[in-house]
Amino acid sequence: MDHLMSFPGRFAEQLVADRLHSVSLSFLSDRLEIRRGGVAANIAYGLGRLGMSPVLVGAAGADFSDYQVWLKQHGVDTDSVLVVPGEHTARFVCTTDADHNQIATFHAGAMRAAYTIALRDVLARVGELGLVVVSPNDPAAMLRHTEECRSAGLPFVADPSQQLARMDRADVRFLLGAARWLFTNEYEAALLQECTGWGAASVLERVGTWVTTLGASGVRLERAGHRPVVVPAVPDVPVADPTGAGDALRAGMLAALALGVPAEAAARLGCALASFALESIGTQTYAPRARAVAGRVREVYGDRALAELAPVPGLTPKTQKAGLS
Repeated sequence: MDHLMSFPGRFAEQLVADRLHSVSLSFLSDRLEIRRGGVAANIAYGLGRLGMSPVLVGAAGADFSDYQVWLKQHGVDTDSVLVVPGEHTARFVCTTDADHNQIATFHAGAMRAAYTIALRDVLARVGELGLVVVSPNDPAAMLRHTEECRSAGLPFVADPSQQLARMDRADVRFLLGAARWLFTNEYEAALLQECTGWGAASVLERVGTWVTTLGASGVRLERAGHRPVVVPAVPDVPVADPTGAGDALRAGMLAALALGVPAEAAARLGCALASFALESIGTQTYAPRARAVAGRVREVYGDRALAELAPVPGLTPKTQKAGLS
């Protein structure tokens, strides 16, 4: 859960240069927004919007019940979420001032128990796992689930994101080995190379395809032995809130990839879904119908691009009128 507050003043005006060793500050916020969040849940929500059947795996606190109902209503299987009594679901509390500076605190809470979840139990319950996305989580859980994917021969995505800063070189290298897909943004791509001590070519030798989100410039796809391909983003999007756009892009792209769509075409769907997320405030509030998604793909990328996405539920002419629930 994200608790986002706004402070109409400036943090800098409240800081005394020679007293920074002993800081005790209080800011009166004029706005509070409580939003559902979490990378895995955001991606699962987007997959559910596209008619997929995502299985959410992670640890939540005793306060998860309302959030669980919300996710189930949007097509997410939450029966593999470990609910930890006496703990809170992971929480991000952030205050932003008038200059867009931020003071934030992250409380892991129940997330610390995620390492106890075994993917073999998830596999036994659902019968099949098409693609496992190892998103930022408790580092021990990320390492365990990566190892389980390798041992069981499950295709997986490495999406370490903000946890790169917390993990040592050996652990980051371990997360990448044999990943079918690697997702980063531009900053994380540079940080990843610094953390691993590997150049881009060395990273590409260890993963299938490296997907780097470029913000307003789109998505870069790289594979060893191939020239990079850049898929442009949807242009001129009125941005209401950039938070969660990357997760929406992952959802759109992963949905298409899971259905056998080529990577470049899948990235176009990811960019289209991300554009709807950018137009919405919050990470799980965008709700375009299939006709709107199809229309945006056609408008930006053309009829041929839309035809390549025919396997995605609701995007083919036969079912386009039904839309997404």
